[in-house]
Amino acid sequence: MDSKKNTEIYVNVADYETRVAVKEQGKLVELLVERPEKERIVGDIYKGRVTAVLPGIQAAFVDIGLEKAGFLHYSDTSDYAKEKNLLFDMDYLDEETLDTPRTTARRRSTTIADFVKKGQELLVQVIKEPIANKGPRLTTQISLPGRYVVMVPGSRNVGISKKISNISEKKRLRKIVSELKPQNFGVIVRTVAEGKHEKDFKADMELLNRLWNKLKKKVEESKAPALVHKEAGITGSIIRDLLSPDIGRMVVDSKKEYAAIIKYLRALDPQLCSLVELYREPEPIFDKMGIEAEIEKMLERRVWLKGGANIVIDQTEAFVAVDVNTGRLSARGKAEDAIFRTNIEAAREVARQIRLRDIGGILIIDFIDMQDRENRRRVYDEFRNALSHDRSEVYISSISDLGLVEMTRERIRPSFMHTFSDSCPVCGGVGRVLSRESLAVKIERWFRRASLGFKSKSYQLIANPQVGELLLSGNPTRLRNLERNCKLKINLIIDTSLHPEQFRVIDMATEVDVTEKFKA
Repeated sequence: MDSKKNTEIYVNVADYETRVAVKEQGKLVELLVERPEKERIVGDIYKGRVTAVLPGIQAAFVDIGLEKAGFLHYSDTSDYAKEKNLLFDMDYLDEETLDTPRTTARRRSTTIADFVKKGQELLVQVIKEPIANKGPRLTTQISLPGRYVVMVPGSRNVGISKKISNISEKKRLRKIVSELKPQNFGVIVRTVAEGKHEKDFKADMELLNRLWNKLKKKVEESKAPALVHKEAGITGSIIRDLLSPDIGRMVVDSKKEYAAIIKYLRALDPQLCSLVELYREPEPIFDKMGIEAEIEKMLERRVWLKGGANIVIDQTEAFVAVDVNTGRLSARGKAEDAIFRTNIEAAREVARQIRLRDIGGILIIDFIDMQDRENRRRVYDEFRNALSHDRSEVYISSISDLGLVEMTRERIRPSFMHTFSDSCPVCGGVGRVLSRESLAVKIERWFRRASLGFKSKSYQLIANPQVGELLLSGNPTRLRNLERNCKLKINLIIDTSLHPEQFRVIDMATEVDVTEKFKA
């Protein structure tokens, strides 16, 4: 309870980017970014058409109208009424046979080909964003998340969040939702529902039931491939998933977004309105809260610890390697004790970096070797505890004699290294550089700081051709919008010799390079 009170949410809304930062105990632990050209699609529901069935890998490819076909694995299918009825034909969704236990069909059929055929239409939901050259991962097990429950059409089960540990509370919640849930719906009770009453669940389920009926109607009217339901944006999902009376506060720097949040909360849970604040100061909110500087460090391989040791994070094609190094560590007393203290500090920081960078898939963490088994156990326990607040599903193996911990973390979307950077044109993709969008946004933030902290109103911006092209796009252009918003005169000069991550700014009044003056 106390730890949640120390959780704060900050929302930064700009013309081309919305960012949500979550702080716990004063430290940045989670960052969500949404940009128009890379809109999140996890949770979106599509009416798709099967383009290929591959029994050899127990999978099918489904055209949902995106650049790449979606990937549907056999394990992500659900046989609703009959073993071949993944079509989700809307006529079947009201039949009693939808509650037939899955095991009946599973025993009779063993391959994906027994459930789907090429050309068949399916109702599917995205469960993983497109990553690298892979399309989105899909499921036919549709789920509709609400504030207190997740409703699953075609199921009969009632589940309770594993984070609700009180047995009597679990029984109480199960009884309430079992009596309220509509026929042919399964329900999963979310962690935030702990202590809530029947009226809260009733309103939530009625809203989701109306959403499902609206979705069914759209499916009937749409021709595949078609988007039939768009999941909430990052601000809406954070409100739904994180905001509760236990949270310290939520601060928003946009009047429009603030008004929309308050309107939503008045209908959802009016008592939460008092937690939301409008940020009114001229200094950018992420600068004021020390978040921008943390984001700048997110793409760096090396993370320094207070004691002089450091962590190196390398993302490869197969897995992510995390190495804990003694670095400038000064060992006082016994070497084993110094190493143990360093590993404890590293365990907390590695867990934070994994969440902050949104690293998924297989990870191998190489802690400094310890001889004492009890010390290895304590470091392992500290690491598990540090990851206990992670909203993604994790599995952690015990620490080995060599100090290695193997773990997996649910990968829903590309890590921030891939989101914030493009393959380097200089090194042919071996390294990474900031994407032109990220550099353009960085330049815009530079001028916002300059407009607040410097008297000069006229600048010369020197940028590479790719960033220059982006700043001159749109009508009015991004550069013109920046000049108007900051009340500055900016003369853009294109320099093909500039490194992709660099830009320069000259003060026209003094002809002095002031690039470093207003960097984060």
